[in-house]
Amino acid sequence: MWQYALKIIFSAILLIAVTELAKRSSFWGAALASLPLTSLFAFIWLYLDTGEIEPVAALSQGIFWLVVPSLLLFIALPLLLRVGLNFWLSLTAACFVTALAYFGMIKLLAWFGVQI
Repeated sequence: MWQYALKIIFSAILLIAVTELAKRSSFWGAALASLPLTSLFAFIWLYLDTGEIEPVAALSQGIFWLVVPSLLLFIALPLLLRVGLNFWLSLTAACFVTALAYFGMIKLLAWFGVQI
């Protein structure tokens, strides 16, 4: 049970740090958010939970392939906001575009025989 509490605490600290830093400097908030800390935490937790390296390797490979479609969120959201759509509509549309990109990437990887 303490491991779940520790995971929640580390995740909360990271999220709070990003949002507080972004209030002061969008650059430094973005720099902290762009670090693969979530992935690193996930690798550590997964290894500690399983004691095996194969699930960590598989997770790392899956993250690699899915980073590409996730980048569309960071392209679509500022574009939609800057053309005048409100925040919630822009966020919803950007998430929808990203979900479509994930679906497309999964289909593309399957077509090339890449398992994630």
